[in-house]
Amino acid sequence: MTKSDQEKYIRLLNAAKKKIAEKGLVKTTVSDIVKEAGVAQGTFYLYFPSKNAVVSAIATEHLENLFFTIKRKSASSHSFLSLLHIIVEETFSATDYASDVLVLCYSGFAIGNAFEEWETIYEPYYEWFEQELNIAKKRNEVRQDLNTRQTVRMIINLIENTAERLYLSHEKDISAELMKIELLSFLKHAICTLK
Repeated sequence: MTKSDQEKYIRLLNAAKKKIAEKGLVKTTVSDIVKEAGVAQGTFYLYFPSKNAVVSAIATEHLENLFFTIKRKSASSHSFLSLLHIIVEETFSATDYASDVLVLCYSGFAIGNAFEEWETIYEPYYEWFEQELNIAKKRNEVRQDLNTRQTVRMIINLIENTAERLYLSHEKDISAELMKIELLSFLKHAICTLK
């Protein structure tokens, strides 16, 4: 994509987030999005085959930003526990910051019945985390009997679900800090070799 194309794509994405947040996915039209972005209607279809395709692009952008931050911050981590801590911290932070975007994505995927697409978006994250878990197995930091493929999905889903329960449902019976401590303790006892 050229710089100009990238700028239009970002304008469309930001306009879609804004208009869908204001009006909801069903009531937002492509015309609303292009008007907000300041581009012609045909330009929208150069980047997205449908309005629902924007939801996938928004979800991809959110996850890529989270994944990039986790990888950058974990580059110098020397243990699986420190990696888990970074993943929990960054997932909670991203969920708090982008709670409106996540609600939009979930509703869009539910309307479009496209949860399989959500899993496809997550695949690079799963693959990276599976490699990290395999390294931890070789270092005897985690249980040797773990099915790494399934375990990474369970860990990521547990962390995200816990953060979403806090920030999307506004559950306030426990603070975010206490919830993160409990979550990390649970994960440590479930998968790590205790020394």
